[in-house]
Amino acid sequence: MACLGGGSLVALLLEGCASGSKMVNGTIVESNLQIPVSDFQTSNGHFHQYLVVRHEQLKFPICVYRFSETSYDALYMRCPHQGAELQVFGDRLQCPAHGSEFDDKGVVKTGPADTNLRTFPVSINKDQLLISLK
Repeated sequence: MACLGGGSLVALLLEGCASGSKMVNGTIVESNLQIPVSDFQTSNGHFHQYLVVRHEQLKFPICVYRFSETSYDALYMRCPHQGAELQVFGDRLQCPAHGSEFDDKGVVKTGPADTNLRTFPVSINKDQLLISLK
């Protein structure tokens, strides 16, 4: 689905795009980057497929995919080929520099990159999603 439209469809299309992703700022507590689990919920009760989490101490953001209420994967958005920041397109990440593509688990699907993305362990404590930066 495109995120552009005309006439009365604009609001509907933009709402559809909003359910895919969202950018949020995380908080670092001890060795964890944390965000509220509720950040994944949209205003209409659906869930974002992923969040892009930023923090000023991180050189690159972390993309967190939500697979279920208890299953999340956190991927460092740095291309292992030459270090460019990745872009997220639904269930894949792509390098704007040379076109490498990775799936929502961080596995290389198209080169020139030949190394999977760095991943981080994710856990849930009460209403907080904890991304271990160790």
